Amino acid sequence: MNRQKLQDLALQGVDTLGYQLDRFGITSKVNRHNLAAYLMHGQKQLEGEWDSLQVRFDLQKARFERLSETVEQRANRLLRPLKRNKQQG
Repeated sequence: MNRQKLQDLALQGVDTLGYQLDRFGITSKVNRHNLAAYLMHGQKQLEGEWDSLQVRFDLQKARFERLSETVEQRANRLLRPLKRNKQQG
């Protein structure tokens, strides 16, 4: 079965379930439109979480790069006199 047939079958099942529940007076909120809205909401929520993780990762990466630059600069300052002495000797 291809994807479109599976999707149509699933939507038909949701419609049938919603109809049966509505017939018994349980709910009228189970239909393909509400399901699609629920899925899109979940997708957007996941995208937001992913973006949040990306920002946190980028922030930590920037902090690490700044720290490594600082360490490198300090190491160069400390080692510069040793390099001069070695060159003169």
